[in-house]
Amino acid sequence: MSFPSILFAHRTDRTTHGHAVQPPIFGDLGLDQIISAVLTGKEEYGLAEFFYAPLTSADAIVYRQAAMQDIERPGMQARLHVFARRMREMRARLSQTDKRHNQIQRWRWFLDIVFQYCDMVRRLNGDLRHADIRSGAFASIRQHIMEYASSDRFTKLADEAQALTDRFSALRFNVLIDGLTVTVTPRGDEPDYGKAVKAAFANFTSRTSKLYPFDKDTAIDVDAIEAQILEKVAGFDPEPFNSLKAFFDAHQLFRDPVIDVFDREVQFYIAYIAYLVPLRKAGLQLCYPDLQDESKNEQVEKGFDIALAAKLLRDGALPVTNDFHLEGAERIIVVTGPNQGGKTTFAKTFGQLHYLGALGLPVAATVARLHVPDRIFTHFERTERMTSLRGKLQDDLVRIHDILTAATPSSIIIINEIFSSTSLEDALFLSRKIGDAIIGLDALCIWVTFIEEVASLSRTTVSMVGEVDPDNPERRTFKILRQPANGLAYAMSIARKYHLIRESIRERIPG
Repeated sequence: MSFPSILFAHRTDRTTHGHAVQPPIFGDLGLDQIISAVLTGKEEYGLAEFFYAPLTSADAIVYRQAAMQDIERPGMQARLHVFARRMREMRARLSQTDKRHNQIQRWRWFLDIVFQYCDMVRRLNGDLRHADIRSGAFASIRQHIMEYASSDRFTKLADEAQALTDRFSALRFNVLIDGLTVTVTPRGDEPDYGKAVKAAFANFTSRTSKLYPFDKDTAIDVDAIEAQILEKVAGFDPEPFNSLKAFFDAHQLFRDPVIDVFDREVQFYIAYIAYLVPLRKAGLQLCYPDLQDESKNEQVEKGFDIALAAKLLRDGALPVTNDFHLEGAERIIVVTGPNQGGKTTFAKTFGQLHYLGALGLPVAATVARLHVPDRIFTHFERTERMTSLRGKLQDDLVRIHDILTAATPSSIIIINEIFSSTSLEDALFLSRKIGDAIIGLDALCIWVTFIEEVASLSRTTVSMVGEVDPDNPERRTFKILRQPANGLAYAMSIARKYHLIRESIRERIPG
């Protein structure tokens, strides 16, 4: 690869990015909360486009997974944080270069930046040489940086920067201040009075003295007197200043574009790793999913909604985890059960697992074997808006029609409580039509519904039910279990709790 990337296994993968916008499914699946939190503090890198465009092939996803696993190995993050900090400092100083109104100061400022850049490249080269790298992504970056650090282009740049820095460090001159007169002369054999003054004041210092740090970068410009001193020094020793100007003119494009790309792309992984820290500290398990292009057999153990988990952790609570699997001809998971029982959260978890997995990131489960979707579609209930000329039922039909028109056999469709605004008879009729269309598509689907008959549309459907505490049916366990839909059982639990079953009534009514 001529231009290595740690995000894209193939050059063609990169061409699909650059103009990505937030997918419409983000709000439905809670991904907007997750990605917003991930990107906080990383705005300068423009990472959103990477999170808005999931990959669509297993090999491209595995490429990212291996890169992230390299970053998570001991010592690697610390090295990369140092590299990122130095790159930020370099960019910040470069942005100040044109604000130096004195040209000599501007040239010297630029020399310092290049000198520090060369030192940073050598340190990164050394760090990657000694790192435990196993991914193709980091192997290609390491190879590139090794070749770049030993190239004629880089060694010439570094040698020139070093020579000029040494030359200016050795530059000596005298400044005599007499009232309002400042005289600048070449340095002769005069003694170094600066050392004498420092030695004299050393007796007055103590280890407990308060330090007053000075940030030289805040002193943006030399003043008029300093500028005239510089001009005088350049007058009697012009050679280093001429070389400094030539260096400035010759090396405006000193940065290696691959290192710039690497600096940005690595933040994609680092930002997500940082987001996962509190989840892992709380004992929640995450894994790298096993992604499959063709097979639609799926298995997830102890999956949970990451956005919900982040909220719960702030209150000292943990999320409930759930399992699911699909085998053979099974394609559609139909979720029924009482309201507020975790059905929508389960659907969101299903979507998050597939979306984040397709980004090449760890997902919220201990085990995850997932199909790689080409697209994910969501149809969640919307509040009817007065500004719309469509009624709620019509809006449901238009949106599901658009989804079914665009979906392919490789798509994932997530439906949450459709047709709640119409009669049960009409809702059942329409649901059967939609179910037949999804079955004909052979797409994966999770369908949260109050219509239990949907769970038995065909052999491709799997029924899962929100569990309640059998001793207290008002208490939701938020566990979603694979079992036949049976609203009657829930009704019987309520009746039993309030002593409304036949036996209880007979006990209270004499005769």
